[in-house]
Amino acid sequence: MYYYDSTYIYLILGAVITLAASGYLQHTYNKYKFLHNSNGYTGEQVAEMIIRYENLQGVGIGQVAGDLTDHYDPRNKRVCLSGSVYGTATIASAAVAAHECGHAIQHKEGYAPLRFRSALVPYANIGSKLGIPIILLGWFFGLDFPTRSGGVLSVATIGIWVFSLAILFQIITLPVEIDASRRALEVIARENILEGKELGGARKMLIAAALTYVAAAASAVLQLMRLILLNDRRRKR
Repeated sequence: MYYYDSTYIYLILGAVITLAASGYLQHTYNKYKFLHNSNGYTGEQVAEMIIRYENLQGVGIGQVAGDLTDHYDPRNKRVCLSGSVYGTATIASAAVAAHECGHAIQHKEGYAPLRFRSALVPYANIGSKLGIPIILLGWFFGLDFPTRSGGVLSVATIGIWVFSLAILFQIITLPVEIDASRRALEVIARENILEGKELGGARKMLIAAALTYVAAAASAVLQLMRLILLNDRRRKR
């Protein structure tokens, strides 16, 4: 006999959303990573130009291993580009490099959501690592704490609140990433780094990337909803 749990739909829906967004990004990236931009600018050169145009003093550029591992390191003020972006002169590499520079611009201007996300990192790490174990511990052993009001607070409920820190990080990431892409497209167009159809291709690339963050946040919220429903079901037994 198989146990049917109606909350499985949340897991399935989250997985479908995540896979669809990831597949669309990979499809879009594979299309534009082979299309060279007419100016012949590599990802490194695009980053160098934007750093100069935006007067991002002290911001460096480095190369990191992997594919689509590009990121901005605010602690070291470094735009980190993967090998497929750093040294290639494609539409995709220009878009990705500009996006990471968008984060550097945010950092320079003290963009509030970026500062909030950076401050949330250690708490989000705690939430992602300890939230689920605490919830399972509470469920398996039925641990509760008495409250001053005479009620009880379950360990599982505490675990859900801890796990929510990781969900909050996913949600606050959305405006940060979308704003970085907006800034990237503005500087690409203003400085004629890409033009015409190439600019349109970069826009499609960045939209596809943004959708993966939307999907990740949606999937995380669905997982949290499932945990809340399961916890409420157990409390009522």
